[in-house]
Amino acid sequence: MVDPLSSFISHFVKEQKLPNQFENTDCRLLTAALLTRIACADNEMSELRREKLHTLLKSRFKLNDLSTHKLISEAAAAESAAIDLYYFTRRLNAALDDEGRRQIIRMMWEITYVDGSASDFENNLIWRAADLLGVPSRQRIELRRRIADDRLHGAHNSTA
Repeated sequence: MVDPLSSFISHFVKEQKLPNQFENTDCRLLTAALLTRIACADNEMSELRREKLHTLLKSRFKLNDLSTHKLISEAAAAESAAIDLYYFTRRLNAALDDEGRRQIIRMMWEITYVDGSASDFENNLIWRAADLLGVPSRQRIELRRRIADDRLHGAHNSTA
């Protein structure tokens, strides 16, 4: 006979491991929708942002090109149907640990800075997402600084 307490603990431990790794398909879609929102912050997604979004999702979730395209299409539909960021962030908060939520903010900054700089609207959008995801201001600002510095140094390295 299986011990009910061990069964419960085993189930709880398994549940805790999955979300941290973005293995949940729902987490992938929610993350992709947030990234799509920032990629389209200027009402149209630039080719650079489209490529960065594809690269980030493919790499982060270990997808092939076809699966990545499908995820982006589904994310765009989910994003356009959502009224606000809370729809995505509430569910991601329940599924991800602190590191997973910081990774989302980092990816948002990466998409924002791929074509140079961040507008006030983009800064505000990421600030709101970070706040809703429970990522402290200090960490959000540090992630921004790192991504901006990487972008600046990368631009200098490519022209040298």
